[in-house]
Amino acid sequence: MERTTLEVRTGGSEVVLDITARVRAFVAQAGGGDGWLNAFVPHATAGVAVLETGAGSDEDLLDVLRDLLPPDGRYRHRHGSPGHGRDHVLPALVSPSVVVPVFAGELALGTWQSVVLVDTNVDNPVRQVHLSLLRG
Repeated sequence: MERTTLEVRTGGSEVVLDITARVRAFVAQAGGGDGWLNAFVPHATAGVAVLETGAGSDEDLLDVLRDLLPPDGRYRHRHGSPGHGRDHVLPALVSPSVVVPVFAGELALGTWQSVVLVDTNVDNPVRQVHLSLLRG
């Protein structure tokens, strides 16, 4: 199994950040062949997803998350910024991991699909994404 860890700077605002180019670079560096790429965030307040970006879907996702998880004082988990408790519920809706097939050394994503980091936690601007490639 090949593996690496990406350091991703998300800044101080909610973000859906396209990391596809970095994931593709890891797969290319690992060499050709078939297998499974796993992306995993070791954080209690972030997730990864496969999503279309650049056509508004990324902002739509953030809007939906704000509707489902309003950033207010209703949460029992209360440290950090106001409403931070919702960030700890996020991984139940946006998984902390995603698996993408790799065929002949290429991510088998659809035309409009990207691998994205979803981070609503404005208190933690630096994230890690563990990538592993299991050859099959």
